[in-house]
Amino acid sequence: MRVGTMLEAASAWLFLAAALTLAPAPAAHAQSGKAPTVAPDRCLAMSQAPPRTRFGGSTPPSLVQLAQLKPGDVRISYVGHSTFLLETPRGVRIATDYNDYARPSVIPEIVTMNRAHSTHYTNSPDPSIQHVLRGWNPDGGAAQHDITVEDIRVRNVPTNIRSYSGGTDVWGNSIFVFEVANLCIGHLGHLHHTLTTQQLAQIGQLDIVLVPVDGSFTLDVAGMVEVLKALRAPLMIPMHYFSSYTLERFMHEARQVFEVETSDVPTVVVSRASLPKTPKILVLPGN
Repeated sequence: MRVGTMLEAASAWLFLAAALTLAPAPAAHAQSGKAPTVAPDRCLAMSQAPPRTRFGGSTPPSLVQLAQLKPGDVRISYVGHSTFLLETPRGVRIATDYNDYARPSVIPEIVTMNRAHSTHYTNSPDPSIQHVLRGWNPDGGAAQHDITVEDIRVRNVPTNIRSYSGGTDVWGNSIFVFEVANLCIGHLGHLHHTLTTQQLAQIGQLDIVLVPVDGSFTLDVAGMVEVLKALRAPLMIPMHYFSSYTLERFMHEARQVFEVETSDVPTVVVSRASLPKTPKILVLPGN
C-alpha cells in the first residue's frame, strides 16, 4: 500500500485479516436527505446550461509543450489511492482527491478534494494551484462548484457520508464531473451510498467513471456494482483499493456484469472514438 493515513492503513490490515471469516456489510441505502436543486445535466450534450465562472484565454506556452495530446484526447493517470491526474488537449491538469500522501509530480491547475479521511484532502495545497475545489462546504450546506478553465468544465454533485460518530454527514462528499474533449468523466470520491434518481439526473450520462472499490470504507461491493449499473458508463476505472485481495473481491462480482481488462501501465489516453462498445472495467496498476 503506497498511501494512507494511520487510521485507514491500520483499519485496512485489520479488515484483511478478518475478511475470510466476516461477510461484507450490507449495502447502504440511497441518500435520504433532500439534495439541493440543480438542473439535470446530460454530459453527452456537454451541459447546455452555461457555467457560472469562466477562466482562461490563451494557453501558456509551457502548457502547450506539456499537453502532447490530439484534439479530442484526454490522458488519465492513476497516481494512487483515489488520486488521478487528468490532462486535457490544451494542457490543463487536474488532480482528484488531492492530498499530502499521493500527489502527481506536476503542479495541477485544478484540484478536487473530499474529506472522509486525510488521504483525500489537504489543508495545505500548493499556493500555485489556481483552483482548489473542496467537495464539502466549510460554512455548511452543500458545496457548489461550476467552473470552466480553458477546455474543461468542472462541476460537482453533493452526496452524504458517514460521520465519525456513526451518523450522517449530509453533503459531506462530492462527485466531481469533468467535461472535456466531448467526454464526461465522473470521480465518485468517497461514496457511501447508492444514488438517488435526482443525483443521477444531476450527474448526467457519464462516459468514464473513476470508482472506489474497497468495499468497506466506502460503499460495499454489491452497492458499488449497483451504482455502476445505474450510471451506465462505457468505461470504469477502479481506485481506492488497499491490496490485490480487495481489488479481486470487487472484480469477482463485477465480472458477472462487465467486461474486465487490466493495463500494464498506469496511464491511458481516451477519446470518444476509443470508448468501449460495451461497458468495460479497466484496471490501471498502482495504489
